[in-house]
Amino acid sequence: MVAGVTSDPSAPAPAPFLSGPVILAKALTLALGDGDGRVEILRGIDLMVGAGESVALLGPSGSGKSSLLAVLSGLERASGGTLLVDGQDFTVLNEDGLAAARRGRIGIVLQAFHLLPTMTALENVATPLELAGADGAMERARAELEAVGLGHRLHHYPAQLSGGEQQRVAIARALAPSPRILFADEPTGNLDAATGAAVADLLFARAAEAGATLLMVTHDEALAERCGRIVRLADGHIVSDGPQ
Repeated sequence: MVAGVTSDPSAPAPAPFLSGPVILAKALTLALGDGDGRVEILRGIDLMVGAGESVALLGPSGSGKSSLLAVLSGLERASGGTLLVDGQDFTVLNEDGLAAARRGRIGIVLQAFHLLPTMTALENVATPLELAGADGAMERARAELEAVGLGHRLHHYPAQLSGGEQQRVAIARALAPSPRILFADEPTGNLDAATGAAVADLLFARAAEAGATLLMVTHDEALAERCGRIVRLADGHIVSDGPQ
């Protein structure tokens, strides 16, 4: 456990734990376009994920793994089926409802970092907390950045940070609200091998310390094997699902 993070009195309280799975998808579909141009992306996904699991979504390009993560995290609305995430029915929510449901429940780390270039590392982590009305946002952001080894880079802008440092900021931003679920989409995809390995180590460690369920999209077999479970996709279907 990292000192000063989980004990920080300014940290927002995590969502209450439920007895059932944190993610439950049944016959989940996703289609884009209409008529002759309609493309089926996800074709009847059944998936259950329990609290504290680490799950890799693995598959070739075009298999639907990133689309599945987008639907499970509420960044994209499913076309059909049912989806319960931390007790919320995501299939009945509009975009505003999904945004509200993500807040405090879900953290997301993307391949491209998506940091705001005009904000410092500290501001990039604190601003989402402030917008969510969290108390002590700056103190919490500072603690998270120190936890990912960037206590000396708080006031640097993204352009002044390396790729690995930017992804560390993104991890701190995702975990600052103490989410129950952490989604990561190719989190090492823009990094060289050594930096990617260090960021992967940090991601697994911080998720474990936070007690968060981790779902990671990757094409890297070695990275997937670090998860407790691998879900393999092909052509919009789950073709295998099992523990390591």
